[in-house]
Order: sequence, then structure tokens, then C-alpha cells
Amino acid sequence: MNPQVTSAVERMGIKHGELILEVGFDSTDCDAELREAIADKSGNALLDSDSQEVVDGVLLWWREDDGDLVDELVDALTSLTEAGHIWLMNPKVGLPGHTTPSEIQDAVPTAGLTQTTSFVATPQWTATRLVPRKSKK
Repeated sequence: MNPQVTSAVERMGIKHGELILEVGFDSTDCDAELREAIADKSGNALLDSDSQEVVDGVLLWWREDDGDLVDELVDALTSLTEAGHIWLMNPKVGLPGHTTPSEIQDAVPTAGLTQTTSFVATPQWTATRLVPRKSKK
């Protein structure tokens, strides 16, 4: 397996037994090796958007022309456990479908999320970790 993919899955913090929902999958541009490595690490097949399961993480493949990012993030939140997180996968700068960091930074708080980290996961994709904002009690 590609060392960059192995490293990306480790950085994503995927744990054995976790359920991961995959949204925005497209067989023409999603990284098959990363998807397989996530499934292998979790020990579960990635769930598709028809799943009704409560999940530990969401793998959201996002391209500039996919619609409204805020809406997609809010939808993803409804499937997450309280401690869950979203990995927003965005094509790297210069590739078709790239969404600018400012667009992501505008959408994230509107959806009730906080951005915690971002890194180059594969040669084509950047991964950004998003977590639900903690509510003040």
C-alpha cells in the first residue's frame, strides 16, 4: 500500500470497529486506495448515503460544483455520534473541483462545525477534519 495513504489513514485517526459513512462518492475521481485503507483500518465497509446508521465518522468527498456545502455538512452532522467527526475531502489546488479554503472556512461555522486540521491526504485530495462545536451549557 502507498505509504502516503497509510500515513493519511493514521492521521485521520480511524479506529477498528468504527462505522464510516461515505458521502459524495464518484468512481471517476475518488481515491480508491484511500477508501480501501479506511475500510481495512475500521474493519467495516464504508456505508453509503442511504444508510440509517449512527456513525463515528463521515468521509465527505466535496467538489466545487456539488451544490451547497453548508447543507451537505448539516446533513452529515445528523448521522454522527456525539464524539464523531467529518473528514471533508477536497481536490487539491489546481485540480478540477477544487473548493477554495475561504469557501470552506465560511461554510464550516455556519453548519455548526469547527475545523481542527487539514493535510494533503493523497496526490489529488486534501483532508480537512471538522468536529461539531461544543454547546455551552
